Amino acid sequence: MRISLTLLLLTLALPLQAAPPAPAPARAGEPYASWARSGRQFLTLDPRGDGRAVEVLGDLTGAERIAVLVPGVDTRLRDFDRGLGGVSRRAPAVQARALYAELRATAPGTRVAVVAWLGYDPPEGLSLDSARDLRARTGADELTAFVQTLPTGAAVTLIGHSYGALVVGLAAPHLPCVADVVALGAPGMGTNTAAGLGGAQVWSALADNDWIRRIPQLRVGHLGHGRRPSSPAFGAQPLPTAGVSGHDGYLCPGSATLTAVASVVLHPASRTVGAA
Repeated sequence: MRISLTLLLLTLALPLQAAPPAPAPARAGEPYASWARSGRQFLTLDPRGDGRAVEVLGDLTGAERIAVLVPGVDTRLRDFDRGLGGVSRRAPAVQARALYAELRATAPGTRVAVVAWLGYDPPEGLSLDSARDLRARTGADELTAFVQTLPTGAAVTLIGHSYGALVVGLAAPHLPCVADVVALGAPGMGTNTAAGLGGAQVWSALADNDWIRRIPQLRVGHLGHGRRPSSPAFGAQPLPTAGVSGHDGYLCPGSATLTAVASVVLHPASRTVGAA
């Protein structure tokens, strides 16, 4: 009995074993390792499960303006570069490149960085998980932790597409450093008014033929995402949607929304990183 008690005490004294670290991008397996070898900048590239990826375009450490793109339902690492169903406009990496190119073309003298942030596990399809906010709450915690590591002094814009806008909405109240929040094709942001997002300037785009309009505006416990930010009662500033087709075309080159989002990033509200 004395030996058993000793072993028990030793076991309790040992720290819990941490989860194994994510593999380095170069060891993530193909095609992911080749992405890193080609010179692309990844802060995270983890193929385990549905996968995680955080890619940076531009010089993050020296940026004056930083845009963080958060994707929505059904986004997995395997679709990060090619897009869901092989449709490239749905790919976070493609959307980030389009925004980065627009920023550079519009203001070549401004130091900008764009982050394609698949740092959480989005729900799969039109499921119960996608109708609830539980995955978004976990994602918001992870997004908050990431944004808090960004360089002090840069103006940060959070851009959430679809369910990603819910993630952004739940994170924003905990991020006084964020200047602007942009919702693209959003079913809701976890609150019924822009004032519930902590004081950042809120912008919204919803195309006329975006199917997200058919999702009911409700919120009961963890079910539903609240009022759509495109609703006038929400209080967000509307963004133009000329040239946008469907749910996934907001950041396509040539769309009015892409141009407007770039303007938001380049001309942020008064709050900057480090502000009270």
